[in-house]
Amino acid sequence: MRRVCLLVLDSLGVGGAPDAEMFHDRGADTLGHIAQACVQGVADDGRKGPLRLPVLSSLGLGLAAGLSTGTVPPGLEICGQVLGRYGCASEISRGKDTPSGHFEMTGAPVLFDWGYFAPDTNSIPQAFLDELAARAALPGVLGNCKASGTEILTRLGEEHLRSGRPIVYTSVDSVLQIAAHEEAFGLKRLLEVCAIARELADKYRIARIIARPFVGKDAATFVRTGNRRDFSIPAPSPTILDLLTDAGGTVLCVGKVGDIFAHRGVSRTIRAHGHDRLLDATLEAWDSAGDRTLVMTNFVDFDSVHGHRRDVAGYARALEALDARLPELLSRLMPGDVCILTADHGCDPTWPGTDHTRERVPVLVYGPGLAAGCMGVRDSLSDIGASVAHFFGMAGTGHGRSFFAQDELSNLP
Repeated sequence: MRRVCLLVLDSLGVGGAPDAEMFHDRGADTLGHIAQACVQGVADDGRKGPLRLPVLSSLGLGLAAGLSTGTVPPGLEICGQVLGRYGCASEISRGKDTPSGHFEMTGAPVLFDWGYFAPDTNSIPQAFLDELAARAALPGVLGNCKASGTEILTRLGEEHLRSGRPIVYTSVDSVLQIAAHEEAFGLKRLLEVCAIARELADKYRIARIIARPFVGKDAATFVRTGNRRDFSIPAPSPTILDLLTDAGGTVLCVGKVGDIFAHRGVSRTIRAHGHDRLLDATLEAWDSAGDRTLVMTNFVDFDSVHGHRRDVAGYARALEALDARLPELLSRLMPGDVCILTADHGCDPTWPGTDHTRERVPVLVYGPGLAAGCMGVRDSLSDIGASVAHFFGMAGTGHGRSFFAQDELSNLP
């Protein structure tokens, strides 16, 4: 029996992207700068001292970061032999966003430019908004600007409650976000509005429409709920999810992964919010997984809760909390099982602004019977997809190189 668990630690970049200068991100280093802040004692909110990730470090996380930047982050050194196979990968897709990273790691790099709503104000074309209002029977919209999701709720949430107009905004990513009160406006109605927006945004090549429901009575109490939904453009070419399901295998997506892939190639989506619940759902999916199953989970809070909000201590706490629970998953791996941990881009919480950062990402591989050691710097995240396809005995998508040797796979069940 062969199974793969693919965990995406959303935004855990390890610095060093060769084209970072093109994105104004030269020097960005999500993991390295968090570790440095911890050692310097400026990330002691809710935790204390150096960053402690004994499980991830034993799998080679610090060594992977060292491949990328030339320096192992402080606190992530290991004594003795590494237990996993480690490397780092550069992204060849032309964006530093969630869909590009996920599509590339599953064998479908985005080799074209997404569309963007570029202006800071009056960001979305009026023709788009007029058609959205007409088709969704809206009294109009608020916002129409670039903004952070928490700031715009404080600024416009009360007016939204008074007027019934949803809040529409964007960012430097190829995205349109629509926020509305989950109770007063209604979650179902918000999702219907976003589905219409998805149709309208296709001709603009906007990667994602994101529904951002929130609750609360006023600006002081507004908070986003866990019922976020992403309405994505499908991957530009077949992914390993498509290949595996077409071949009779099973793909179980936990959290927002199914949304990212527009539910193409997905056998079942398992909704969960918050890292603990996401891991619980991953464990439940894994326990029920049969032969030729891929379980894929995205731990989004690293990015959305801590990275974008430039919360260094919170990011460190979240990493340490996940590290403490990883043995629950790794202890469930049987011969023929593989766990791969990676990221989709960076989001350095010490970097100016609130945007993602162009970085290499770690690639950690662990499974009973697999030899540990260094995989080097990989040319593309698609090496992950090529390796998963190879592991399952499939031809792959034509992108990437497997990091498995044929003879080692022959020796697995």
